[in-house]
Amino acid sequence: MTDPRSPAEAPDASSAGPRVEIKARENGPYRVEGPIRLIDADGNEYDLGERGEVIALCRCGGSTTKPFCDGTHSRTGFDAAERAVGQELSSEG
Repeated sequence: MTDPRSPAEAPDASSAGPRVEIKARENGPYRVEGPIRLIDADGNEYDLGERGEVIALCRCGGSTTKPFCDGTHSRTGFDAAERAVGQELSSEG
């Protein structure tokens, strides 16, 4: 597995498929936009984002619909103190 803090060899953008974007919402879920395949701990596969839908993944640990967000973070006062560590990407690329 590649260390996320190390520069990775990125594929040529012209040959890459649709872009996937993951945003950590302030004190909320991970917002995932783009086509992804999510495989849960039981091996269940979910092909998501193909039709442009946005997926919210729980990071508070309280969702009853894990790995998906159900809004529990709002009711429990979840405080996401952590920030992503690593190389920031330019918005030009």
